[in-house]
Amino acid sequence: MCRPTHRSLWSGIALLLLMASNAAHAIPAYARQTGSACADCHAGAYGPQLTPYGMRFKLNGYTDTDGKGFKVPVSGQLTETHTAPARGNSTTNLTEGDLYLAGRLTDNLGGYVKIEADHTGHNTYNTKLSNVDLRFVAKELKMRGKDLTLGVSVNNSPGFQDPIAALPNAALIGPPGVTGTLLNPSSPNTLTDRVIGASVYGLYDSVWYGEVGTYKSLPTSQQDRLGYNINGDPGKLGDTGYFRFAYMKDLKRQFFSAGVVALTTKRQLPRSGPSDDLTDLGYDLTYQYLGNREHIVQASYVNIMERRHYGTRLLGPDGFVAPGRATVHDQTATLTYTFRQTYGVVLTHMLSTGPRDAVRYTPYGDPNATSNLITVFWAPFGKDDSYTTIANLKIAATWFRFTRFNGRYTNIFGAPPGALPTSAGDLNAFSVSASLAF
Repeated sequence: MCRPTHRSLWSGIALLLLMASNAAHAIPAYARQTGSACADCHAGAYGPQLTPYGMRFKLNGYTDTDGKGFKVPVSGQLTETHTAPARGNSTTNLTEGDLYLAGRLTDNLGGYVKIEADHTGHNTYNTKLSNVDLRFVAKELKMRGKDLTLGVSVNNSPGFQDPIAALPNAALIGPPGVTGTLLNPSSPNTLTDRVIGASVYGLYDSVWYGEVGTYKSLPTSQQDRLGYNINGDPGKLGDTGYFRFAYMKDLKRQFFSAGVVALTTKRQLPRSGPSDDLTDLGYDLTYQYLGNREHIVQASYVNIMERRHYGTRLLGPDGFVAPGRATVHDQTATLTYTFRQTYGVVLTHMLSTGPRDAVRYTPYGDPNATSNLITVFWAPFGKDDSYTTIANLKIAATWFRFTRFNGRYTNIFGAPPGALPTSAGDLNAFSVSASLAF
């Protein structure tokens, strides 16, 4: 596993902050296609969490329609953000512009494609192909008298296609740190958006969900053309398998799910190097109280363990030999309250842990990190009685904070005597953002 530099770490944390505050959102193209308000699919009128109705829309390949003719499957989004880090200068920028090609193509074919332009400096933007999920689905099937839905998903982020939207790539947030699991978008050299794969999925009797698939990493030349720095290359993948199984129970006023997920691969990082055997095993629990949609409470917990068998032994400067095997964990717990699908607060606690390794995790040999994300938001549109149904707005304030990094709160990067040390709190940041979707 590659060790990130302090500069790449700070950049990654800034990116995580923006991703978290502008995570999954309602897309007006879907509302126009279905004739339903954004709040029908999302607990909040702008997202991010999906309701059971929204989960079914995703499982049906984004193809459901109001039957009133063809709708252009295109939407856009602009996000302006003021960011005030604990250390460094505050900034106010148009941080992101997005184009969505999202919706129904035929009765059985639909998808979601996001093209994202991120602010990278003074009046400069980097355009990249972000999340992709293209689906072919066979609906209204029967097996033993029970409803059956079968589909195929072609996507570029393992877990993003998941209907429950609790896994890190679907929630678009995972625990940040110097290490992390394959399924975590905040991990160094993450698979997110840098692979391509296909999976076959099925939903039986509206409660039993299963999926199996495989992935391969994109060539570095292709990553570069798609707008990604090749320094973040996830490496060469081989013998990759993805598995997902979940129980989903829609009780109309409540929803509950419990699932397991697995991803296994042989990874060469760098691509000319030896192969590491990596296996992610995780479980997730989700509960929603929907009631009459005036007060909505949602809670989720995701725990993913990654077992690593390294293909080579690393030798440290003091003669220490790095362990040949390791196990790391990513854990995320989220609690969301939404009032009248307009006002909301999101509390997220994230934990990234791993074994002591003085060679791979300098300066202390301790990769453990603990962080929290607190967001309050206002989304005035996107409901049946909203002023407009062709656009949506979300204003959010987000506080992102660390309580531990590299296993410590103070001098987390091991600054020598006389140098200015960095504490975990120096990585904190506060932001206010306004997102407009149309």
